[in-house]
Amino acid sequence: MTVYTHGHHESVLRSHRWRTADNSAGYLLPVLRPGLAVLDVGSGPGTITADLATLVAPGRVTALETGPGPLALTRAEIERRGLTTVDFTVGDVHALGFPDASFDVVHAHQVLQHVADPVGALREMRRVCRPDGYVAVRDSDYAAFTWYPEIPELTDWLGLYQRLARANGGEPDAGRRLLSWARAAGYRDVTATSSTWCFANEADRAWWGSLWADRLRLSAFGEQALAGGVSRADLERLAAGWLAWAAAPDGWLSILHGEILARP
Repeated sequence: MTVYTHGHHESVLRSHRWRTADNSAGYLLPVLRPGLAVLDVGSGPGTITADLATLVAPGRVTALETGPGPLALTRAEIERRGLTTVDFTVGDVHALGFPDASFDVVHAHQVLQHVADPVGALREMRRVCRPDGYVAVRDSDYAAFTWYPEIPELTDWLGLYQRLARANGGEPDAGRRLLSWARAAGYRDVTATSSTWCFANEADRAWWGSLWADRLRLSAFGEQALAGGVSRADLERLAAGWLAWAAAPDGWLSILHGEILARP
C-alpha cells in the first residue's frame, strides 16, 4: 500500500488547481473529440477533469479518486463550473471496477509515481480502454528537476523528497520509466514524449517557492519528514532555501514530465 506523499493541505491544492488540460495534458488534446467516454484516474481538485469534460461533451467523463475526501474536491470544481457530464467514483487503479473496454480514453496525471505497482496499474488502465482508444499518462521526474541559482537547500530538499516518496512505496523519478512500464504492461503502440513546466519570472517564482515553503512547514510532507527523523530546524532551513530561490532575480526552475500516449 502506498501513502500519498503530498497530502491535501491547501499548499498542495493551490498548485494542483493551477493545472489545466492545456498546461498538463497537451500531448493528449489532439486525439480528443466530442462524444468520447473518458476515465480520469486521480482527478484531484478537478481542474483537468473539468477541461476534459468540456472538450469531449456530450461524452461523459468518470472522475476516479482513492476516497470520498479527494473525490469531494473534484465534485466541488465540477459543480462550480456547472458541468453535467461528469460521474464520480471511488476506486483503486490497481483493480478498476469497470468492465473491459469501457472507455475511449483513460487518463492519469501525476498518479503512477505514487502507486505501489505502476505496471499493474497500467494493465488495468489498458483493460478498461477500448481497443481503438488511448491510455494517456503524464508523470514528473524529480531527478530531472533543474534550477538556478544552485542553492544547497534545494538539493537537500530533492534528496529528502525522493527518500520519503520511496519510503511511501512510490517512484519519484517516474517520468523516465513510463515507456518501460507501458511495454511491461503489454501495450502494442506507445508514443513517448516529454514536456516541462518552467518558473522563471518574479510572480511564478514567488508562487512556487512559497507553496513549497508552506508544504515543508505545514503539510503532510513536512509531518512525514518529522516522523522520519528530520528536525523542525532542518525543515525551516529548506523552506528558507525555497524562499531564497524565489527572491533571486535570476531564479529559474524547470520541471520535466514524461508522457505516454498508448494504444491497448
